[in-house]
Amino acid sequence: MIKRIDKLLIDLPKSVHPDANAAAAVQELLGGKFGEMSTLNNYMFQSFNFRHKKKFRPFYELIASITAEEFGHVELVSNAINLMIEGTTFPEDPDLAPMRDAKDKRNTHHFIATAQTAIPANSMGQPWTGDYVVTSGNLIFDLLHNFFLECGARTHKMRVYEMTDHPVAREMIGYLLVRGTTHAVAYAKALEVATGVDVTKLLPIPDLENKRFDSARKFEEQNVHTKLYTFSDADYKQIAKIWKGPHPSDGKPVQVVDGTPRGGTIPDLEPITEEFAPGISEEDFIKILARLKSSAGI
Repeated sequence: MIKRIDKLLIDLPKSVHPDANAAAAVQELLGGKFGEMSTLNNYMFQSFNFRHKKKFRPFYELIASITAEEFGHVELVSNAINLMIEGTTFPEDPDLAPMRDAKDKRNTHHFIATAQTAIPANSMGQPWTGDYVVTSGNLIFDLLHNFFLECGARTHKMRVYEMTDHPVAREMIGYLLVRGTTHAVAYAKALEVATGVDVTKLLPIPDLENKRFDSARKFEEQNVHTKLYTFSDADYKQIAKIWKGPHPSDGKPVQVVDGTPRGGTIPDLEPITEEFAPGISEEDFIKILARLKSSAGI
């Protein structure tokens, strides 16, 4: 089971200007083949389907704990997309076409179907598919696949980073570059424990250090890259049998942290009346509040 906490992994900056086309590109990091929906579902189903958990407990716990963090990655990218689109249209009489600018954006689905919020699809609007999930039943195969998946995800993040200088996108990508590299290192260490092969020598893929990116450098300076979180109050402590020793990028000692990152505030999206979202007026809210008080006996 996953314990949900009402926070984002980090605080995202307030968007100073909308960029719906950049948000369409960021969609690849959510619903693309190497997006966060793929990492979440790959690790989630591998953890569900893991065989002989007692004997290979540290490997199971590694995959399971990273699964929980990936839920937070999906949440973070989705919120970044939402903030990047906000402000594209304006509230006005429907006959004045207040959403006229939306027709010229790359992904009109953002405006027609979801009221200017993220969709489970890639940058071209193609829906995410379960065909992206690999859960082979073979531990080495799955670990190797996960290493490859994290390297592919890192590649796509770097490319989208170079496509936009939007502050929300840069902050989100900078953080996920660091955390994605952490997961790649974790799977490399797991493969070394299982096979004796030092896969960390292949890193980083692509051959560009995170510190080259302004928005990632500060997170490395905070040692975010050295930490793996259990995302549990009491479980998954055996990942320390794998996540140990020096980090291959700078030699700093890695550490297992019980629980979750401190986290940041989840943005509260403002109503968009031209989208009829959320579609509850002030008068409706007062009536809802009265019904809630009545049902609670207040």
